[in-house]
Amino acid sequence: MDLPVKTYRVTRADLVRYAGASGDFNPIHWNERFANGVGLPGVIAHGMLTMALTGRAVTEWAGRPDTVAEFSVRFARPVPVPDDDEGVDVQVAAVVKGVTEDGLTQLNLTVTSLGEKVLSQAKALVRLPG
Repeated sequence: MDLPVKTYRVTRADLVRYAGASGDFNPIHWNERFANGVGLPGVIAHGMLTMALTGRAVTEWAGRPDTVAEFSVRFARPVPVPDDDEGVDVQVAAVVKGVTEDGLTQLNLTVTSLGEKVLSQAKALVRLPG
C-alpha cells in the first residue's frame, strides 16, 4: 500500500532558521562561493533538515510522533537550495512493507528532490493506533 506523498518546500530562509536552531553554521549551507569551492552544486540543505522533514512525514502519516518506534536513513546526495524565493521541494513517499509480529507497521521511504533520490535505505517502524 502506498501512502500519500508529502512535499515540503525548503528555502534559503529555512536554512538560516535551521542553522540557528541546530547551531550548524557550516558555510556550505549559506555561502554560494564556499559551497562551489568545495565542489558542491551550490548551497545545500542540512542533511539533518532533510532527515527531519522525512521524520515529519512519518509522524503525519502515523498521526502522532510517539507512535514512531524506529526511524533510519542514509544520506545519498545533497539537496541544492537555489538563491530565490521559490526554494526547492523535497518529496517523501512511503510504501507499507508489512506488519511485524509485535504489531509495528514497516514503512519503506523514498525521499527525492529535483527528481533525484537524496536519502537511501530510509525506513521506519510505526505503532499505529487501534
